[in-house]
Amino acid sequence: MYEVYALRYATTAQDRPRRENFIPGMDLHNGPMPLDYFIWVIRGPEGDVVVDTGFGPAQAAKRQRHLIASPAEMLSRIGIDAGAVRSVILTHLHYDHAGSMSDFPKAQFHVQDAEMAYATGRPMCHACLSAPFNVDDVVDAVRLVHGGRMTFHDGDTEFAPGITLHRIGGHTGGLQVVRVTTERGPLVLASDAFHFSENRIRRAPFPLVYHVGDMLEGFAKCEALAGGDPDLLIPGHDPEVRHRWPTVSPDEPNILRLDLAPIA
Repeated sequence: MYEVYALRYATTAQDRPRRENFIPGMDLHNGPMPLDYFIWVIRGPEGDVVVDTGFGPAQAAKRQRHLIASPAEMLSRIGIDAGAVRSVILTHLHYDHAGSMSDFPKAQFHVQDAEMAYATGRPMCHACLSAPFNVDDVVDAVRLVHGGRMTFHDGDTEFAPGITLHRIGGHTGGLQVVRVTTERGPLVLASDAFHFSENRIRRAPFPLVYHVGDMLEGFAKCEALAGGDPDLLIPGHDPEVRHRWPTVSPDEPNILRLDLAPIA
C-alpha cells in the first residue's frame, strides 16, 4: 500500500473564464475557472517516486503563471531532496509536467514511446500542438535518452508492484496515467487525461487536445482503472483537489494526502 501526495506549486489568475476549459460549444455558462498546477509523489517501502517535474520561474514568467514555489522546494517540504530522487514518471512532456528535469540529476525517467515520438515528430510542425511544449525541455528529454536515463514504456505496464502505467493519449500523443494501490482502493493519477472532473463527468473535453476520440475513450478507461469510484480519480489541474482532500498539516495548504478519504 502506498501513500500519495499532490503538491500544488502554481496556479493561474482567478479570472480565467470557464469557456477556456471546454471545447467551444460544450459549456452552457461562463464564470471564473482557474487552473492549479500539481506534481505528485508516491511514497512506499522502496522509496519515493515523483510523478512529473513541473516548471520553474522562467516558464512561469513567460506564460504568466503564478509560481507558489518551485517543484523542488515543494518536495523539500515533505522531506524529499529532488537531487536524491531515483525514479520520475513523466505523464507527458508539456512544459508544466516536464520542466525542471535538471533538478533530478540521479533520477531515471519513465515516459511512453508514443509521447517521445509525438514531442519530436511531425505534429510539432503545427503551432497549436507545439505551443504547450518548451523546446528546451524536449531537448533535455532527448539528452536523457542518449545518457541512458530514459526508460520507455509501450502501453499498459507494471512500473513496480502496486503501481501501473497506462497510455491514454488524447491530450497528447502518448499521455499516460498512473494507477496506485492504496488502502482505500486503486487511485488513478489522471494528469491531463482530464484537467477538471467536470471535463470527465460531462464528457466535455478540454480544448487543448490532439485526438478528441482518444480523450473521450480515456475518460472511460480512467473510470475503469479506478473501479468506478470517482473519489479515486484525481484530475490534473482542478482546484477541487485542494478543497476535497486533507492537507498534510494546517501549515501546508498546498500539499494534500490523496490516499486518504476526501473530506468534502
